[in-house]
Amino acid sequence: MSKKHYFDPEDLKKFGNIGEWQKPMADKFFSWYGEVFKEGALTVREKALIALAVAHTVQCPYCIDAYTSDCLGKGADEEQMMEAVHVAAAIRAGSSLVFSTQMMNHAKDMTM
Repeated sequence: MSKKHYFDPEDLKKFGNIGEWQKPMADKFFSWYGEVFKEGALTVREKALIALAVAHTVQCPYCIDAYTSDCLGKGADEEQMMEAVHVAAAIRAGSSLVFSTQMMNHAKDMTM
């Protein structure tokens, strides 16, 4: 008996079906999503690298798969992709660490 996994890579192919139960909202989302990823002040390659970094931050395996493929398809190389992931990791770590100021303030208030 094969074990079903919570994250099934095949589900990524079903993303376009999210409108099955709410077409008007899905249509609006896909329209907006398409506009966001068009060439603009940022290149489509830069946008794909940002999306890859964010995908790691929100830990979405579907997005990681999709934007790994998208980055490679738009000319990014492995070094650029890993650097983008490191930028995301640094921001995530820093955002956790900056909250230590709250802990420090609270501890100082309690001990003074």
